[in-house]
Amino acid sequence: MTVRDLTILGCSSQQPTRYRNHSGYLLRWNEEGLLFDPGEGTQRQFIFANIAPTCITRIFVSHFHGDHCLGLGSILMRLNLDKVSHPIHCYYPASGKKYFDRLRYGTIYHDTTTVIEHPIHEPGVICDDGKFRIEAFYLEHGVDNLAYRIQEPDTRKFEREKLDQYRIRGSMVKELQANGQITVDGVTVHLSDVSWIRKGDVFCYVSDTRYCQNAIDAAKDAKLFLCESTYIEEHKDLAYEHNHLTAKQAATIAKQANAQELILTHFSARYLDSKVFVDEAKSIFPNVHAAEDFRTFQFPR
Repeated sequence: MTVRDLTILGCSSQQPTRYRNHSGYLLRWNEEGLLFDPGEGTQRQFIFANIAPTCITRIFVSHFHGDHCLGLGSILMRLNLDKVSHPIHCYYPASGKKYFDRLRYGTIYHDTTTVIEHPIHEPGVICDDGKFRIEAFYLEHGVDNLAYRIQEPDTRKFEREKLDQYRIRGSMVKELQANGQITVDGVTVHLSDVSWIRKGDVFCYVSDTRYCQNAIDAAKDAKLFLCESTYIEEHKDLAYEHNHLTAKQAATIAKQANAQELILTHFSARYLDSKVFVDEAKSIFPNVHAAEDFRTFQFPR
C-alpha cells in the first residue's frame, strides 16, 4: 500500500441519516490501514468506498458510545472471514474492556485472526514501535474518551548537490550516516553538512468532547486534524450540555494547535448541509473542509 489518504466512511453523530453513516474513518499511511471509531454499518461502507477491509492493521476506539463502536464486531468478523494473516492491533479505553469483549464476541464465528488488544489505562505514549508514535489524551465527554495523536518517525534527507560537492558516493553515504562524519580528500564532512531532518507527519483525531486543553495538545502541529463539530454556534448551549464542540470551537482548537488542515465531522442530524460548519469555521481557520461519506482527503508526504 503506497497511498496516503483519509477516507470518510461515516460522519454523522448520534443517529445516521440518509446521507451520513455513523462514524468511521480510514487512514491509509505507510503501508498500514488505521481505522478510527467503526460505527454501525462500517463494514458495508467499505464496499461503497471500494476499499478492501483487509488493509486494516490497527483499530482505534475513542469511547464506547454506540455511534463510535457498534461496527467493531462486524469488522473483526469480516477480517476473520477474509482470513487476514497480519495481526490487528486494537486500542481503546481500558474502562471499556467489557464493551470491547461484548462487541468482539457478540455472535458465533470462527476466530482465526490475531487480535492484539491495547487497553489504555493512562494517557501518554501508548505505542512507539518504529512505525508510529501513538499518544492518547483524555477528552471531556462525561465518559472515558480518548483523542489519538499519531506521528511517523523523523527521517534524514540527504542533499544530492552537497553530496556531489564533497564527492561522497555509494557506500560512503552509509559510512557517513553510521559515523556522523567522513573524511574525503583530506576534508572532514559532517552529517549535518549534507543532510537535514524531516519531521514526521502528525495525524490527530479528536472525537466527542467539550473545548479543552487536551484537545489542543493532541492536535499540536498536526498536518491533518480530524475533529468533531456536532453543532454550530447557534446551538452552543446544546454543545455544552451534551459535551460536544461547535464548528467555531473546533476551528479555534486547530488554530491554537497550529494545525495545517482541519476536517470537521460528526454532524448532528439537525443540519442537512455541512456548508454551515465550514462557513463558521473559516472565519477562524481558513484551511478547513467538511467530511462527507466516501470523500477522500489526501495526506501527501
